[in-house]
Amino acid sequence: MTGMGIAVIVFLLLLILGMPVAFAIGISGLSFFIATPGLPYTIVVQKALATTQSFTMLAIPLFIFAGNLMNNTGITKRLIKLADVLTGHMYGNIGQVSCVLSTLMGGVSGSANADAAMESRVLGPEMIRRGYDRGWSAAVNAWTSLIVCTIPPSMGFIIYGSIGEVSIGRLFAAGMIPGLLMMVFLMSATAVSARRRRYMPDRAKPASLKEVAAALKDSIWALLFPVMLIVFIRFGIMTPSESGAFAAVYAIFVGTVIYKEMSFKVLYQTLKDSTKDIAIVTLILALSGIFGYGIVYDSIPQVMAAGLLGITSNPDVMLLIVILLLLFMGMFMETTVITLLMTPILLPVVKSLGVDPVHFGVIMMTVTTSGINTPPVGTALYTTSSILGCTPEDTAKASLPFFAAVMMVVVILIFFPQISLWLPDLVFGPVK
Repeated sequence: MTGMGIAVIVFLLLLILGMPVAFAIGISGLSFFIATPGLPYTIVVQKALATTQSFTMLAIPLFIFAGNLMNNTGITKRLIKLADVLTGHMYGNIGQVSCVLSTLMGGVSGSANADAAMESRVLGPEMIRRGYDRGWSAAVNAWTSLIVCTIPPSMGFIIYGSIGEVSIGRLFAAGMIPGLLMMVFLMSATAVSARRRRYMPDRAKPASLKEVAAALKDSIWALLFPVMLIVFIRFGIMTPSESGAFAAVYAIFVGTVIYKEMSFKVLYQTLKDSTKDIAIVTLILALSGIFGYGIVYDSIPQVMAAGLLGITSNPDVMLLIVILLLLFMGMFMETTVITLLMTPILLPVVKSLGVDPVHFGVIMMTVTTSGINTPPVGTALYTTSSILGCTPEDTAKASLPFFAAVMMVVVILIFFPQISLWLPDLVFGPVK
């Protein structure tokens, strides 16, 4: 058995035993070096450090900090008000608020897990007060958070773009229309399931233009943010990493000057929350570098590519196979880990079949992020269930219409790639 085979077995055993994923991947990576004679152990330290030294990866902690700033300085509160005004006339309107809010929060959060937890805490009590089923409420907040993984700035796009050497600016632009499409499909799933459960709307008619305009005006600073990111990156004003720093300064400016809700106490709490979030992500990134070295050393990408290409040379069929593989992996592994490990394996395969790497990135990150809601290891599944006070089984049962909605979007993207490629081609020009 190869060193990488031993490392995979160790990794799966540690996951089954309940070890935190960062340590499981680090220890299994170390086991590869132990099982492979002749490799100097200094590479272990070098790879762990090198993974965190990428200038592009610097965008991740900066966007995490910016997202926490926006949550704590009144921006999120105003987005909730806008979402409520837009959806008050729909069945299960608090669930509809979750759909719209996740779309608006894409430009603020960048993290689907963080969005699911935040919305469960903010919207969950009102859902329960109105008599919504706890499992259904947890499922809505969990699945609508997937919209965040496509609306810029997406943490997944930054990692995928860095590992696969794909333009992050094009990925940001590519996620906009699929994100809006996912919102529409999830709102439809929410409306159908809410109507069956008789979760009645707040008002008989849609809000007036005056109400919508007032809410829009109040939240305009948050709505401008993702547009500004794409424009600044497109015209070379800033790199994705520099746009992360801009996001943090922008959030401080809006919270201090516009909404006047920034204080030293708020800043301290934001720094405290951000430090925890950044530490978790950075540890996974660092230790995955050790495991990733083993993948390259044992030529796993070439072997797996040959195996997949031996099954089919049809790009659409290949994408469907990859989706099934990623869905299976998402049941057991964390999104960041899958992206780090599978991007260098799968990207060469789909590129050899003529699939655009930006188009594949949108599909891959949507499917991979779905794993946060699938048992037995879905982090958002357990988080939203815990906050709403229900069992993960209840949430999983109520998730079926939302899972179907997301998969319908993915299938549409496979067969109509221009949905994701039209905007990046328009903004950045066609790839030559």
